[in-house]
Parts: sequence; structure tokens; C-alpha cells
Amino acid sequence: MKKLLLGTAVTCAAMAGAANAGSHSVSACLITKTDTNPFFVKMREGATAKAEELGIELNSYAGKVDGDNETQVQAIETCIANGAKGILITASDTSGIVPSVQQARDAGILVIALDTPLDPIVSADMTFATDNFLAGELIGKWAAAKLGDEAANAKIAMLDLAISQPTVGVLRDQGFLQGFGIDLKDPSKWGDEDDPRIVGNDVTQGNEEGGRRAMENLLATDPSINVVYTINEPAAAGAYEALKAIGRENDVLIVSVDGGCPGVENVEAGVIGATSQQYPLKMASLGIEAIAEWAENGEKPSASEGKDFFDTGVALVTDQPVDGVESISVAEGKDLCWG
Repeated sequence: MKKLLLGTAVTCAAMAGAANAGSHSVSACLITKTDTNPFFVKMREGATAKAEELGIELNSYAGKVDGDNETQVQAIETCIANGAKGILITASDTSGIVPSVQQARDAGILVIALDTPLDPIVSADMTFATDNFLAGELIGKWAAAKLGDEAANAKIAMLDLAISQPTVGVLRDQGFLQGFGIDLKDPSKWGDEDDPRIVGNDVTQGNEEGGRRAMENLLATDPSINVVYTINEPAAAGAYEALKAIGRENDVLIVSVDGGCPGVENVEAGVIGATSQQYPLKMASLGIEAIAEWAENGEKPSASEGKDFFDTGVALVTDQPVDGVESISVAEGKDLCWG
């Protein structure tokens, strides 16, 4: 398989950037779910720095809240009207945005999904993302190994993203369950499992307040919960506050995904047991390089070998390593974190 923008491809992209610097004859768009989540802030920083390096004019847009498909649709329309050469997008509604994405592609615009695959994934020209299923699987395996024999008696709270079940949320949720040893029913959605260890699912909108509220709801269902899966680290922080309010912050295992600096600090503090770290700056900078290549040579990026997306990497961060699950330390996670 072609290795994305390595060797001469990088040289070509850099030469294209030098030629375009000052004139900004190539423009690109970055469309994120929000402009406040540290993950998307870092993504914007990565895209901006690489665009400046390559002489590409970058216009950034964001939804008002996670789930704001309408604003993202309007942003795509603006990008088409402005003659953008490429669009990088983290979609709030992974299926609802597809018709707008198709309009952009029909107009000759390269569309790359960042972090969150579209539904279906082939709706974008390429996806640059963490292997979100693997990210979930790593924390599921770690939690099961940490509990040992008691994993068979676990009481699990599933703190997901949104009722609309965007792909990133489904992949992390289902990866965690598989890693923990729970049979999946339909892996394209969450909530249909019948394992009695699952207390229930609730949604957080990926923020701290949502995590606190969802945790309170599930504790009302079963106050003996002892394992908490969270879609991301802000939701994990909220879940911890809900547990702390009833004096159970020290006897519940919380796992998460993201690897932002506040999240890694929460692993160090014992708020989160382990988190799967992903790399948004890398996703965005590679995306801008791909747009430069598309503008210069008309070449589209290729997927990682054996996958239907370009894998930007993931690492489990914990200071409580377990046998059989590869991980890095909190100190290493701090060197690689963002936000």
C-alpha cells in the first residue's frame, strides 16, 4: 500500500507550499464539532501550523455544540462557494452530513474525515483517525485484567456520547465491551447487548456536566456499579464527581479515551485508571498535507495496510500496567498529550 506523504511525496507537498506561499492559491477548510473541546482546539492548531508551512489558506468552522449538524452543513456550503480545494471534517452527524459531503466531492473538493468516520466510511475520500475500536478494546482489556476473577461479577456503566450514536462513539463503546469479554450483538450500534454485567447506557455529549448527570442516572439504577466506561476524559471527570458525591470515588474503576493533558493528569491523580491516547494534531497536519498533494498532483491519500482508513495511532496510558496489554506510562503520556 502507498505510505501517505512519505519521502518524495512530502518533498512535493513542501515545494507546492513554497510556490503558493504569499499567493494562497490553494485554500482548505477545517470543520470541527465544536471550537471549545481541547481535542478540536489542538486539531485546529495542527491544521493551522501545517497550512502556514505549506502556504495554504485555511478557513476554520465549528458547530455550536456537539451534534450541531446544521452549522456543519452550512460550513460545507461556504467552502464549496469559496472554491476550497479540500475539506477536513469531524462530523457531528456521521450519516446526516453525507449528502453535503457528496456535493463537495462532486465539486472536485477532497474531503477527509478526521477522528470520526462518516457512515458509510467511503462517503469521504479518506479518514485520518485513531483506530477507535482498538482504543476501546485496550481499555476494556485493561479493566478486565485489573479486576481479574471479579470481572465476571462486574457492574458496568456505559457513558456514551449521543443518542444519534455517531461512529466514533459506537466504535469506542463496542471495542471496550469486546475487550472486557462481553459478546457484541450488532457491532454497528450500542445498547443491544444482553450481558447482565451491563447496568445501562446513558449519554454525556462528551462534556463534564453530561458525564456527571449520566453517572447519577445510572447509579440510581444500580448503586453497586464498579466499572465505568466513558466516551472521553471530560465525561470521565464528571462521572468521578458524581461518584465522589456519594463517597465511592475510590472503589470504582473509570476508563476513558482521548489522552489530552488534563485526562493524563487525571490518570496520574487516580481519577481515571487508564485512558487510550490519540493524536489530533497529527490527524490535522497530515490532512493538510494530503490537500496540498491533491492540489499539486491530483493524488488522493491511501489507507493504512489492512484498514479502510489511515491509522494515526493509539497508546494505552496508565501507571498500573497489566500483563498482556501493552501500555505507556503517565510520564510518557504527558510528553505526547495535548490540550
